[in-house]
Amino acid sequence: MWMFDLLYPSEVSNETSHPLSGMQMTRENSLSKPSASLDYPKSMAVRLRRVCTILLALLAAASPVLSQPAVGSRDLCSQVPAIAQTLTKISGMKLLHPVPCAFITKEKINQFLKQRVHEDENPEDIRDEELVLKRFGFVPQDYNLADSTVDLLTEQAAAFYDYNKKKLFITETTPSDTQDMVLAHELSHALADQSFHLARYIRQGRKSDDGSTARLAVMEGQATWLMSEYLAEKAGKSLKDTPEMVAMMASDTENSGSGDYPVFENAPLYLRQTLVFPYTKGMLFQNAVLQRDGEDGFAEVFRRAPVSTQQILHPEKYFAKVDPTDPELPNPHLPSSYKPLIGGSLGELEHTILLEQYAGKETAHDLAPHWRGCNFEMREDRKAKRDVLLYAVEWDSAENARQYFAAYRKALEKRWKSFKVASETRDSVSGDGDFGGFELKLNGTIVTSVEGFPPR
Repeated sequence: MWMFDLLYPSEVSNETSHPLSGMQMTRENSLSKPSASLDYPKSMAVRLRRVCTILLALLAAASPVLSQPAVGSRDLCSQVPAIAQTLTKISGMKLLHPVPCAFITKEKINQFLKQRVHEDENPEDIRDEELVLKRFGFVPQDYNLADSTVDLLTEQAAAFYDYNKKKLFITETTPSDTQDMVLAHELSHALADQSFHLARYIRQGRKSDDGSTARLAVMEGQATWLMSEYLAEKAGKSLKDTPEMVAMMASDTENSGSGDYPVFENAPLYLRQTLVFPYTKGMLFQNAVLQRDGEDGFAEVFRRAPVSTQQILHPEKYFAKVDPTDPELPNPHLPSSYKPLIGGSLGELEHTILLEQYAGKETAHDLAPHWRGCNFEMREDRKAKRDVLLYAVEWDSAENARQYFAAYRKALEKRWKSFKVASETRDSVSGDGDFGGFELKLNGTIVTSVEGFPPR
């Protein structure tokens, strides 16, 4: 099992990052364009880091939760210059300024996160995130996002780099024989930060939720590759000469499950895969760029950021600049009392997870790569306490769109307790489900769904 680091800013502005792989939310800009006339109160990237980042962002500023300096901490931090020198030799990126480091206990992380959930996180934001995850069937209807996020991050966190304070932290429970590996990963973030300004890099990607996750995969993937190369060189080997080793390492990380991390291993598929994605697929993406561009590939991924998780999963689409499309959302002509609540997009990553969860791994493997673009939007009538999901996804051919139409119909039937079909044709199906009326349609290469129609 991998132990994950947490990359986060120490200050919270109007752009906030929330729990679990890249849940980014901005309060100024919509992350998608389902309708030019809509002004979202908030927009969301359905990923894995919304609450966690804003909470951990405050850790570095909270000195009471930090461990007291110990001999082990001083000894470990004394290795920073030597490890940084090796990483510079590998990447060409120089450590321009010293990077302070300190230890922190997992108990203090857990305590502080719980406190911040109650003090600093808007309950409505958490509720909206849960709503979207539940409506798409990514998590159970009784899932508690905030509590589960705290437990998951506490269990998984090995270290984190604060790119505003320019400081790294390592948990005291990190085994001594892996501490230099963890340091190498965090120092890789520091090198990238000093060369390419990570806070700005993240900020520039906030207009696209899928693109935000792709940028996270760049940062974590590069750090994972450099860490792995650091370890390989210590063993007299190199990933540059053995690309199959990279694929093997990524596969081992994805498929590991020793029982040592029960919170992670019992988490919903969506949370597990989204947490692992930036490290494993990001590492493979970085390796592909390095195979093409050599050492310049470390800088190229920051100079020209990937714009989708599809480009991370398929580097050839990054090289060819294949960008996502922007399918139009269905218009169900809802009453004026329904207002835009939250909007965004699901990338190839989420569609892979959705298909695996409801149609199986084989279908996900075969169909998800044909994804071309997606938008979704939740609209809410607060007085009536009702919400409607609008969803549109485009595929690269009518045949693949029809396959997804059939797969999504089955997904609706599986994730709802009540699924009553009132009308069905080759290209549409409508009826009633758990949240109200629904209408699923196929139009050429685009599949649309409206879920939660009010009673008529």
